[in-house]
Amino acid sequence: MNTSTAPLSLRERWALYLDLIRWNRPQGWLLLLWPTLMALWLAAGGFPGWHLLIVFTLGTILMRSAGCAVNDVADKDFDRHVERTAQRPITSGKLSVKESLAVGAVLALVSFALVLTTNPFTVGLSFGALGVTILYPFTKRFFSMPQAVLGVAFSFGIPMAFTAIQNQVPSVVWWLMVGNLGWVLAYDTEYAMVDRNDDLKIGMRTSAITLGRFDVVGVMGFYALCLLCWFMAGQEAGRGLWFNLSLLAAGAQALWHGWLIKGRERMACFKAFRLNHWLGLTVWVGLVVDTALAR
Repeated sequence: MNTSTAPLSLRERWALYLDLIRWNRPQGWLLLLWPTLMALWLAAGGFPGWHLLIVFTLGTILMRSAGCAVNDVADKDFDRHVERTAQRPITSGKLSVKESLAVGAVLALVSFALVLTTNPFTVGLSFGALGVTILYPFTKRFFSMPQAVLGVAFSFGIPMAFTAIQNQVPSVVWWLMVGNLGWVLAYDTEYAMVDRNDDLKIGMRTSAITLGRFDVVGVMGFYALCLLCWFMAGQEAGRGLWFNLSLLAAGAQALWHGWLIKGRERMACFKAFRLNHWLGLTVWVGLVVDTALAR
């Protein structure tokens, strides 16, 4: 805990807010952004327009940041026992729970204001997204695969993208969502493998612990599920060569991640996790090229 009685300067407090929302670690919101942009491009059959691109990009960043604040409040008693998280602003006592929740609430409200510029269907879905975002941190206490709940939270942008453009949820959405769920399970299991020893000591439940010695096999199976479902989504949406090539390139990256984590070494698993946003970017770029050339 922070024992200093000197008040924080505005600059110091701002730095703590940025640390709270992981501003210097953009991998988190990039992992959330690429599937959302994929959904926008598929729903629009190409560029979705600047309004929706800005709304969904900023909304993704804001909601991921708000989620970090909620997550750190929920995990504050656990984080002090984990080497990687012991110095987070709430855990170290530099920010109070009340102040951190206020930051999260402001970010969520700004994100909601952006959603209000779309349509009632999309606005309604945003409440579900908020609910799952709040629920996720607490599932680590009782659910053996909390990464699956995170996968649902990280997939809400997909149906919202379709409702914002088409005002409906077509069947291709489910392929995209199940694929994204597989991807989240893959990379967040890699992330959980980093903290497995600490999590076992404090009783935290994660997919890495649940899978045990089948963790690497599980991660590769999740990647396979992801790429298969995204391939099916592409087939249903009439996508062609460039999208399929991007999936092959993403598969090669997944194999590289599997090579990194096979020894279960902490930093190698963390590296694999951090590289995942390139996998998502690869598929989105392939989709952008494919839709552009199809016109």
